[in-house]
Amino acid sequence: MKTNYCVKENKMYKIYIIGIILLLVIILYANSEKSSGFYIDDGFNQTILHEIFSYEQKREMKKKLLNILELPDKPKRITRRALLIKRSAPKFLLNIYKNVLSNDKDASIQEEFNLSGHDINIIDQSDFIMTFGAHNPYSGNASKTNRGKRIWFDVSEVPQEEYIIAAELRLYQSLDKNIEFNETYTVAVYRVAKTKNGGRIKHYINSTNTVTGKENWITLNINNALEHWIKYPKENRGLFLAVHRVNDTSHIMRPDDIGIMGVLGIPDKQPFMVGFFRSTGNRSKRETLLQQKIDIIPEKQYSNSRKVLNPYITSITKKKKDHVCNIKTLYVSFNDLQWQDWIIAPEGYNAYYCSGECNFPLNIHMNATNHAIVQTLIHLMKPTEVPKPCCAPTKLSPISVLYFLDDSNVVLKKYKNMVINSCGCH
Repeated sequence: MKTNYCVKENKMYKIYIIGIILLLVIILYANSEKSSGFYIDDGFNQTILHEIFSYEQKREMKKKLLNILELPDKPKRITRRALLIKRSAPKFLLNIYKNVLSNDKDASIQEEFNLSGHDINIIDQSDFIMTFGAHNPYSGNASKTNRGKRIWFDVSEVPQEEYIIAAELRLYQSLDKNIEFNETYTVAVYRVAKTKNGGRIKHYINSTNTVTGKENWITLNINNALEHWIKYPKENRGLFLAVHRVNDTSHIMRPDDIGIMGVLGIPDKQPFMVGFFRSTGNRSKRETLLQQKIDIIPEKQYSNSRKVLNPYITSITKKKKDHVCNIKTLYVSFNDLQWQDWIIAPEGYNAYYCSGECNFPLNIHMNATNHAIVQTLIHLMKPTEVPKPCCAPTKLSPISVLYFLDDSNVVLKKYKNMVINSCGCH
């Protein structure tokens, strides 16, 4: 009986130990999920966690970052992100992000959208680029007896005050063995409008010629259509696509008759619209919000924040007093904010910050202005009346952020002055 008791006791002890280990794993995992907070430079070009933000502080941080991104709130309708990102519209912007706007060009991303020098020029001029997924105006495919094809785009999220540089409709023409090769066709696009008596009328927008027997993207200029829909949103009844042989408009064909993919086609070959926009410079709601006092960590909450003891902090803080003005590492993680479901790229970015003293003498490595040098000399003579120059950014650069607005529309936006490139005494 004693032996059995020991065996039982042994089993109970093992179960107890396993239970403790599992509990520790859960606690550690939970803590790692909540380790959003304030990071400081450790003096060795790395960042270390100094203080963990409370729930209220993280919520305030997210709110301020959304203001900078000019979004009222985090998008709520994003579902099946892994599938959505494979569609043609997000793929097009991801291609631009990695091959055109990124400082580190990704050689593994193939340029498949026939971007020309003219396209690159438009991209460079744009403050933000927005793609729109195509929808059928009716459920299912159009009737086979109906010549041509209608498609519709939701443009309600486009800011009315933004200037349109260009708007394009992109259609993919596949290599269909059932279609006669080397035949030239005209693809025409019309804006559908409603007449006074309730009927429909088509306004010609643009057309281009294409040759069968090859796979490529067809691009049509539809500036007039997008401008009209933004100005008169209730009149958006989509576009009508018509195909006919060159110089023969008597017989209208459907786009899929020559291999043009439709709304229900392969996801990364579906038709989409893209708009290129430039900011008009008008004062926005974001600018008003950013001028308000920003207290990411209010004083009344500061004492309740969780301090993370780190053996380096005391020595670093002391060491920083001897540091001259210089650039420090600071990384903003979108994943840490749990925004990975709607921000496609990047996962975060190196923002950096400026820190250090501007003490006499100001050498060439401090990027000091002439004014800062004079101010330093006066400070030496009147230290209580004139402060020392401040360590501040001397050069900043933009970042590009690619994100879902909803299940259909995707935005690639450039944000100015987001990354510090150098610091100096001012």
